[in-house]
Amino acid sequence: MARAGSLCLLLVFAAFCISDVADAQIKKKARPKKHPPAVNEQATADSIAVADSLRRAAELRASEEAEQRIRDSIAEVRRRDSLAANTLRRVPNEAFGVGERLVFDVSYGIITAGEAVMSIPSVDTVSGRFCYHVEFAVNSLPTFSWIYRVEDRYSTFIDTEAIVPWKFEQHIREGSYKRDFIASFDQIHHVALTTEGEHPIPPYVHDIMSAFYYTRTLDFSASQPGDVITLHNFFKDTTFELGVKFLGRQELEVKAGTFRSIVIEPLVKEGGLFKSEGRIVIWLTDDEQKIPIRVNTKVLIGSIDTELREYSGLAGPVRGRVK
Repeated sequence: MARAGSLCLLLVFAAFCISDVADAQIKKKARPKKHPPAVNEQATADSIAVADSLRRAAELRASEEAEQRIRDSIAEVRRRDSLAANTLRRVPNEAFGVGERLVFDVSYGIITAGEAVMSIPSVDTVSGRFCYHVEFAVNSLPTFSWIYRVEDRYSTFIDTEAIVPWKFEQHIREGSYKRDFIASFDQIHHVALTTEGEHPIPPYVHDIMSAFYYTRTLDFSASQPGDVITLHNFFKDTTFELGVKFLGRQELEVKAGTFRSIVIEPLVKEGGLFKSEGRIVIWLTDDEQKIPIRVNTKVLIGSIDTELREYSGLAGPVRGRVK
C-alpha cells in the first residue's frame, strides 16, 4: 500500500511536470512575434534640425574666427606701420628751426631783379608726424616785371626728426610759363602720390627743398674738395640721384655781412629752385647753422645771383660771421 501511494504521488508529480512543460510550449507558441519599433518621423525631423543647427553654429564660429584672424592681421600691419612710423631715422639738427627767416636779393647781371624769402613759419602735422612747414617765394621787382615777371612759390613739409618731406608743392609763374605740381610722400610704404600719378620711391627720398635743408644738418668739418654726398631727389615722376659736391672753403662778403663759408655744388638734373641748365653753386656759413649766404645759378637766359640781405629767428648764433 505504501508503495502504491508513493507510485501515485510520483505519477501525479510527473503529470504536473508534463502539464507545466506543455503549458510552456503552448505559451511559447502563442507568444507574438517581436517587430522593430515604428519610425517616429517627428523625432527624425527634430534630430535633423539639431544637426543642421549644430552645423550652422560651427560654420558661424569658423566664419567669425576667420574674420577675427583678418582683423588681427590688419591690426598687426597697422601696428608694424605705426612702429615704423615712429622709428624712422633721427637726424641731429642744430641748423634750423621754427621762426627762421632769410631774405635775399636776386640779381640778373648788374640789375637787382627780385627778392627771395625762405622761411619756417610753423610746425604742422602731416601723416601723424610733426613737420617743419618750409616756404620759399621768389618775386620779380616791379621795375623788372615788365621785362620778365616771376612769381614762384614752393612749399615743403619736412619731418622734424627724419628730415625728409611728407608733402611738396611747386607753383611756378615765370613769363608765360606756368606749372603747378603737388606730391605727397609716403615715407613708410615708399610711394609718391602726385598730381601726375603714383610712383615708387626709395627710402628717405627728398624734394629739392628738403634736400637743401637736410644738407644743412651735415657735418662738413672733415670734407675735402671733390668729396660727394649722394642723396635721392624725386621730381615729376622720377627719382634722381642728387650729388652734393664739396668744393672748399671761402670767406665771402654779402649784404648781410662777411662770413666764413663752405662752398658746395648740387649736381641737379631736375627740379631745382630755378629751371637751371648749368651749374648751381651755394655758399653756406661755416658753422652749425649753415645758412645760405649766396647762390649762383645758371639759367637759360644767363646767370642769376642770390645774396643774403637779412636774417632772423635762427636756431643759434652765426659763429661763421666775421663782421
